[in-house]
Amino acid sequence: MARSKLITIEGIDGAGKSTLAGALVRELTARGRQVELLREPGGVDVSERIRALVKDPALAVAPRAEALLYAAARAQLVQELLSPLLEQGTLILLDRFVDSSLAYQGAGRELGVEEVRHINEFATAGLTPDRTLLLRIDPALGRARQDERALQPDRLEREGERFFARIAAAYDELADEEPERIRPIDAGQTLEDVLRDALAAIEDLL
Repeated sequence: MARSKLITIEGIDGAGKSTLAGALVRELTARGRQVELLREPGGVDVSERIRALVKDPALAVAPRAEALLYAAARAQLVQELLSPLLEQGTLILLDRFVDSSLAYQGAGRELGVEEVRHINEFATAGLTPDRTLLLRIDPALGRARQDERALQPDRLEREGERFFARIAAAYDELADEEPERIRPIDAGQTLEDVLRDALAAIEDLL
């Protein structure tokens, strides 16, 4: 059996990744596809515990430690769940993956995109998404959407405008570098239009 497909969803906070992921699962399931929706960091017990650490606003986590924690959570998810599911032929939708660390820790934390890339190549044993949907949105609009949710911001969501501007710029650069894999989508559209564009971007994989 050929390995199934890994589709990741990326973007800054407030871009609507979780909303799109849920809509894609409903649409693909209706088409008769077996789909597994996972999130990062998380998905398995070890990774969920790391998620609690990196999200906790009460903790001061050093940038390098933060990058390594995300990579560690990713390594566990790949070995314990992602690789077996892909071998079984399950189509996987993953809310964030390596590109998030390249943008958030590499650019946002200014650790260096290539430095963070090396850490994650080791963590994932080289696993690369077949397609990445990049939800593009102005950072200010993303923040406004977060405020509307009226939820307590996590440790990363408390960062300032420059942090998120660096992240958005890094995502754009990644998309320019890998246009075949990373497909930008205007996240300022209605959910119906975002879903339409997302389905068009992965149609060849289905």
